[in-house]
Amino acid sequence: MYALAERLYPICRSITGNGLRETLQILQDEIPLTLHEIPSGTAAFDWVVPREWNIRDAYVSNSNGEKIIDFQQHNLHVLNYSTPMKARMRLDELRPHLFSLPDMPDWIPHRTSYFNDNWGFCLTQRQLEAMPDDTYEVVIDSSLEPGALTYGELTIPGESDEQVLLFAHCCHPSLANDNLSGIAVVVELARILGESSPRFTYRCVFAPAAIGCITWLSQNLSELGKIKLGMVAALLGDSGELTYKKTSSGNALIDRASLHVLRHRNVPFHTVEFSPFGYDERQFASPGINIPVGRLTRTPNGAYPEYHTSADNMSLISPSALADSLSAYCAIFALIENNHVYQNNFPYCEPQLGKRGLYRTTGGHGNPEQRQMAILWVLNQANGQHDLLDIAERSGLKFETVAGAAVELVAAGVIRKV
Repeated sequence: MYALAERLYPICRSITGNGLRETLQILQDEIPLTLHEIPSGTAAFDWVVPREWNIRDAYVSNSNGEKIIDFQQHNLHVLNYSTPMKARMRLDELRPHLFSLPDMPDWIPHRTSYFNDNWGFCLTQRQLEAMPDDTYEVVIDSSLEPGALTYGELTIPGESDEQVLLFAHCCHPSLANDNLSGIAVVVELARILGESSPRFTYRCVFAPAAIGCITWLSQNLSELGKIKLGMVAALLGDSGELTYKKTSSGNALIDRASLHVLRHRNVPFHTVEFSPFGYDERQFASPGINIPVGRLTRTPNGAYPEYHTSADNMSLISPSALADSLSAYCAIFALIENNHVYQNNFPYCEPQLGKRGLYRTTGGHGNPEQRQMAILWVLNQANGQHDLLDIAERSGLKFETVAGAAVELVAAGVIRKV
């Protein structure tokens, strides 16, 4: 995962354009991703797919010909989606088009102007303060013209047509945690799911934030009824503790599964309530879509100082944090995959467990008390209405323990899957 993020890091991505295409084409080396090109001008609900933006070079040079701001040194140096520009101007004319971070003088900010034609440069505060009143050559070799918005999609078929959605945004330029960590984790999840025989069908979508998600939803409106739940993956490589953001309802299966897994990992985590701000979980929660999609990150957006700056680089993320995030995602989806409803075949009092080998006093079953309690809980609650997660939550036992008890009870013919 870290190596994939490292490979993608230098690319200048945006909501459209060749950097976005190149990113998705690299993902095709990892998983069988299908790319879709949606032409500029295509209606996407209340939005329209914008013109395609591409950039080749950009710089600001002083009167001595020295490049003091150079896109080739860091792609954050250009206001993303800048219109073409070639001119000579004094500093006071240039100054409104320069963006810096006074409180973080050595970092370059990430700024965009997707839907308002503008141009500009981002630079460190120290660079800005070092600029004398001079005549500067300003060059932005970019294009903004009809093209397409690109997104990638992979469907992993399961036993059921019911679908689980995994969404990662892929439009940010050289930002390691915000963008690349989520992409890398979803790619690895897709690989793992593709090598299994899942119960549910999984749809993995890599699209630009906001407009990309909205476009994908508009293109797949007739299919959305099959999607029962989902997760937005982002910010998964930093050293912060995991944070789960609930769905709009707050009690959907993805909420219950995620919180159950996080509680039983025995490491600190955080929970935040839903709000219509953040990443694309807000699009899925809109009234006409209404798909329960949660969001699992490490440190949330805007809550770490490096967010949307040049300091969100490869040193901010680590293989161990990516692996821990992947482990949590795998545990959540393993729970969802194994969360069934059962019916007790012997509903009149407790069946005799000893003669079926289900009442043991010998070792070899982990914690025998927990195993025995899990068997009793499943028997008592297997009325065709409670799923295993209900039983785990009510009993206080780990889902894996309850699911293991159900497997034993089915093998003994005591309960049956509904």
